[in-house]
Amino acid sequence: MGTALVTGASAGLGRAFATELASRGHDLVLVARNRSRLEELSTELQREYAVTTEILTADLADRDQTERVAERLRDLERPVDLLVNNAGFGLRRSFSKGDLADEEHALAVMVRAVLVLSHAASGTMRARGRGAILNVSSMASFAVMGTYSAIKSWVTVFSEALSVELAGTGVTVTAVCPGFVRTEFHDRAKMNMSALPDQLWLETDQVVLEALRAVDAGAAVSVPSATYKAVAAALRVVPRGLTRRVSTQLAQRRRTTAP
Repeated sequence: MGTALVTGASAGLGRAFATELASRGHDLVLVARNRSRLEELSTELQREYAVTTEILTADLADRDQTERVAERLRDLERPVDLLVNNAGFGLRRSFSKGDLADEEHALAVMVRAVLVLSHAASGTMRARGRGAILNVSSMASFAVMGTYSAIKSWVTVFSEALSVELAGTGVTVTAVCPGFVRTEFHDRAKMNMSALPDQLWLETDQVVLEALRAVDAGAAVSVPSATYKAVAAALRVVPRGLTRRVSTQLAQRRRTTAP
C-alpha cells in the first residue's frame, strides 16, 4: 500500500488520517511537535494494524525543521506515496489588534510549510510517475474570515494550480475543505463554539473518508458533506460584496457573544 507522511499527526484530523491510512495497510511517517503523543500513536498503530511507523519531531514554523521533513520526502530509497499536509491551527484575534508574530507563525506553518513540503514531494513523485498530495484547507477559503481565510484560500488555490501542473504525470493534488470539525482545533484557539448548530459539525472520520475518496478519484477539491457542498457552491456564485457583508455581520456577532 506504500507509505504516507502526515503532518500534525498527533491529534485531531492528523491522527484520524494516520489511523485510517494504517487500517488500509499504509506505513506511516508521523510528523508533529509533541514526541510523546507521536510515540503513543506509533505504538497504537503498530499494535493494531501491524504497519511500520516512523516518527519525525518537527516544528513546521521553523524553516530548518521543515527542511528535515522535506529531506525525508526527497529520499529516493524510502519513497513516500502520499503526503498529507494537515498541520495547522486557528486564529481568533483580529489582525489589526493582534500580535504580528502570531500571524507570521501561522503563515510559516500553514503556507510556507505546505509550499516547501509539496515542492519536495511533487518533485520526487513526478520523477517516479506516481504519488498524491492532500492539503487540508477549509471552508473558510471560500469566505472572508480574517487572515485564516486568506491562508486557506492560498492552500486551496495552490492545490488547484499544482493539480493542473501535474496533470498527466501520475501525481495528483487534492485540497480538502471541511467546515467545523469536532477536534481540539477550536478549544486550542480559545473559540466559543457553543452556539453552533449540531448539523454544522462534522466528525473526523467523515472528513477523512471523503478526503481519501477524493484523492483516489484524483479530484482537485473536496468539500465534505452535502451541507457544506451547498454552502461552497453558493459562496462561489454570490457577489463578493455580499460575502463580505455577511462575514462582517458574523464577525460582529462573534464579538458580542465571545466569553
